[in-house]
Amino acid sequence: MNMAFKQETLRDDYTFSNSPESVRRFPFPFDEDEYMYSVNIEPHDAGPPGAVTEYAIDIDEHYLTECEERRIVLEDDHGRYVALPHMMDAQWDMVELVMTNLAKDYPESFQLTQDGDNWHWVNKPLGIDQQFVFGDTSTLPMEPFEFISRQVQGDWVIMDQRDDDLFADLGIVTGQADWSVAFDAGMSFKEWHAPVPHAPEMGIFDRALKYLLHLQYGSPVRRTNWRMCVNPRLDTSSEKWHLWGPDNVSVTAENVAEKVYLRVELQALFRLPRSNAIAFSIRTYMVSLEDLAMYPRWIKRLYRVLNSLHPDLAEYKGLNSYLPYVLEWLKPQDDGEVLPKGTQPE
Repeated sequence: MNMAFKQETLRDDYTFSNSPESVRRFPFPFDEDEYMYSVNIEPHDAGPPGAVTEYAIDIDEHYLTECEERRIVLEDDHGRYVALPHMMDAQWDMVELVMTNLAKDYPESFQLTQDGDNWHWVNKPLGIDQQFVFGDTSTLPMEPFEFISRQVQGDWVIMDQRDDDLFADLGIVTGQADWSVAFDAGMSFKEWHAPVPHAPEMGIFDRALKYLLHLQYGSPVRRTNWRMCVNPRLDTSSEKWHLWGPDNVSVTAENVAEKVYLRVELQALFRLPRSNAIAFSIRTYMVSLEDLAMYPRWIKRLYRVLNSLHPDLAEYKGLNSYLPYVLEWLKPQDDGEVLPKGTQPE
């Protein structure tokens, strides 16, 4: 597959845009007309050709854009990379996970040659040609996890398993949705997810934790999560709220379709072989309401979900300041058609 990588910006002048193919493969998260937070875990099996789930790690037309955005964020705040000392085995696990999957699934862009512990990695899009000894940090220009995570889209949190719990002890998070990896570092699984409204009393994270503690190597799982944002900005971290927060009050009836984006996280979880840790990938996709309208069924379902959304969830997802404009724009496009269960656009 020959992929055309685009050079865009995700801040300031916002030149980010989705091709029709990128909109078509967008992981629309709603399979019913109402939404309530749930575990919604399924096997991370290979999806149909062209889907975001076709391969274990998805690379798309925004690859160069997102890698450059990560570089900018880390240059400004290297605290977005967290690595506790006991996680070195997990770092090398991540090198193997990413390199082997990218080389296998995108051979026109990534190449990996292995001769025992002597590895040779070529990343053509980023112009990287690196020989190193697997397990020897001194043979890389930086820590192994940082080296490889700068070359992949999406954020990653690696959870150490101990004392019947999971702890966020390794991560690189440069495009998060209003949370802080520096604040959450070292937290347990339920501490990390505590802010989600109504989920704790429903026992959602008790069930999720029990499930993940028994996750098997070679049997990854996935789920989706969503929110909305104003402008296609990946870095909506708590630390940078002063930069992106004011955008929420810039939405009007006239600009809502082009400024407001549905933002979906495809979250995959992989058991790692050496460390027994769990890698949690948070791969974010964004599409404007204007582009989403290419598929009327998606627009109708989005209106119904947002119109019936519990007020606590709307507040948690940061929608309140512009939700009325979104609903006003979506409502005329809902003709009352009975929609089948599922996320297919047509």
